This record gives sequence, C-alpha cells and structure tokens, in this order.
Amino acid sequence: MSKQYYDLLGVSETATDEEITAAFEQLKKKYSEERFLEGEKGNEAAKMLNRIDVAYNEIMTERREKRSADNASSSYAKAEQFIRDGKINEAQAVLDEFNERPAEWHYLQSVVFYKKNWMNESKKQLEIAIQMDGSNEKYRTAYNKLKEKIEYDKRQAETPNPQQGTYQGQGAGGYDEQQQQMGGGFCEQCATCCACNMLFNCCLNACCGCR
Repeated sequence: MSKQYYDLLGVSETATDEEITAAFEQLKKKYSEERFLEGEKGNEAAKMLNRIDVAYNEIMTERREKRSADNASSSYAKAEQFIRDGKINEAQAVLDEFNERPAEWHYLQSVVFYKKNWMNESKKQLEIAIQMDGSNEKYRTAYNKLKEKIEYDKRQAETPNPQQGTYQGQGAGGYDEQQQQMGGGFCEQCATCCACNMLFNCCLNACCGCR
C-alpha cells in the first residue's frame, strides 16, 4: 500500500523527506487551484486533495515509526553489549533514555536487575514483558529459568550446611540424598550458570561468566 502512496505523489521510495514534502506541496497547490473549476474537473481535484493528504501523512508516519524502531534497535544492541562487557551502570543509563518502554525494554531491564542480583525485581520485569508480548518464547524461557533459580536458592538457604554434621539423624550422605529429592544433585554454581545462560538466551551470549 505504501508504494501506491509514493506513486500518487510521484516520488520513489528512496526519496528524502524533503523531496516528498516538496512533491506534496506542489500537488497540493495544483489541486487547490483546480478544485474551484466547474464540473467534474473541480470535483476530481477536491478528491485528489484528500488522496494526496492521506498519502503524505501515511508515508511520513511510516517513516517516523521506522526511524524510531531503528533507533530503539540500536539502543537495545548498545545495552546488550554493555551487559556482555559487564558495564551494568552504562547499560542502565541506555535503558533510562527510552521514552517508550515495550516488552523488549522490560526484558533487558530484567537482565540488568539479574546482573545486580536483584532477583525479585528481575522477575517482575519479565512478568511485564510477558504481559505485553505473551507469545515471545524468549521471555517465557527466561522467566521459567529465573523462577527455577529463585526456588533453588530458597531451598539452598533452607538446607543445613553438610559440614555442620548430621541432620535429623541422617548420615554423611543424607545431604546429597536430600538434594536429589529436591531435584538437585548439582552445585549452586552450576545452577546459577544454567539459569543465567537461559536468562540471557543466546542474545547476550552469557554463561559461566555470570556473577
């Protein structure tokens, strides 16, 4: 449909904003004069005025939205790079510059919070991202893995240190058995690494470098 608008104004899709505006103004002047003509020619000129108004507004709106999307994409890439480099404050500064905050913004904000070890805040941001874009598998995978990590950390905090001796009559192997019952059987560092890797979901190429 946008190509038809360009054709109506007599410009190409590669034309600059200034060229499009100039073509529109020229046509507007032409049909504004012709609409006062008698008969069908005047009626056709009035219709053309409406059509070129619609075409011009649609083209310029589409271009503004594309520029905005391109700028957002560039800013997201910049924030992701800062996160990969461990520059969390810089990544946060980039995110703070956004006026509009769609689902991807909340996803990246959750990653920043994760890096700060603010797990609950990270989880809330992912919940917002999912509410805004429930079909995004990346957000859901990150959310599920983050919940697993939070639950794992909670269980670890509630589990006695095996170096302190026996626990409720269990022997030295009781702690390992308890971990297996909880779905454990792996060290906390591995769990953190796995959760972090899934949270960043290849986009951030994060794995055991998470801290």
